[in-house]
Amino acid sequence: MRKALILFSAVCIIALSGCVSTQPNYGPQQFSGEGLTAVVVAYEPEMEGILARIDSDPDAAIHTTLEFKGVKYRLGTYNDEPIVVFATGMSIANAAMTMQMALDYFPVKQVVYMGIAGAINPEWHPGDVIVPARWYYHDESVYSNEDPNNPGSYILPDYYQTFLSEQEARRALDPHTPHYKPFKFIHPDEVLIIKSGMDKPEDTSYFSATTSLLEAASRAISTMPTQRVLDERDAKLFVGGNGVTGSVFLDNRDYRQWTRDVFNAEVTEMESAAIGQVCTINEVDWVIVRAISDLAGGQEGVNVENKYDKEVSRIGAEVLFALLDELAK
Repeated sequence: MRKALILFSAVCIIALSGCVSTQPNYGPQQFSGEGLTAVVVAYEPEMEGILARIDSDPDAAIHTTLEFKGVKYRLGTYNDEPIVVFATGMSIANAAMTMQMALDYFPVKQVVYMGIAGAINPEWHPGDVIVPARWYYHDESVYSNEDPNNPGSYILPDYYQTFLSEQEARRALDPHTPHYKPFKFIHPDEVLIIKSGMDKPEDTSYFSATTSLLEAASRAISTMPTQRVLDERDAKLFVGGNGVTGSVFLDNRDYRQWTRDVFNAEVTEMESAAIGQVCTINEVDWVIVRAISDLAGGQEGVNVENKYDKEVSRIGAEVLFALLDELAK
């Protein structure tokens, strides 16, 4: 084990030069020197577009690939800025694991994430790109039994009754607090988080992307040329609003509408709130670009995600690199 740790420290120093460990026997690495921008996607079709763009750009390059626990982290440069490029894998668990690994192993200063998503707001269609300001978990929940004495009502645990009684006061202080209501036997709850400076875990309804990165995204989008979607329509590009994350591929019209009612959601997917949570706890700047691939159950008939995923990933990548260009100014 000790030999492995010494070897890892050597690899880290060779690859990153600024890596210095203050705890040589265990724990995450501590870093000094220039920080990296993490350029992150969820899965392979998105990664193909990112790597193709870097390969075709004379001002970009990947020079080192490291693998930890099966995940490839590619080190390189874009506009003379150091980057680390990787795919989290799909789902909340994979996103949290691979992002925390990246923050432990590399001196990441900011995260720019891009992936596909389903549209919740009926204004959006495949090919549109949304950069939400806030991310919520839509399926952090209580599943409860129906009350046999009151059909249509449910038996709720005491802690959740207390939670519901607090919401009006919380919403008065924060208008982004969700308008909680059940979806049948599913009662929305919140995640508990703990971080440095907190005495105990706290309920958290959402995670906010970094304001400066949202502002940079707005500037980047304002200068981009029109993006065509399979020669069918012009894509809309939008910064702001709410996204929701869950452990499901959402393809149900009624549940889609419920997430709109409760969270005022624009889009839904399976990683972003976890990315926001990890970055928030680690105090790393972050922003997430989501390209619409489907209507999350709002369509008639079969979901068309497979028709649009590569095309909208391309448009999402255009927004991501426009944002990186803006950040390099």
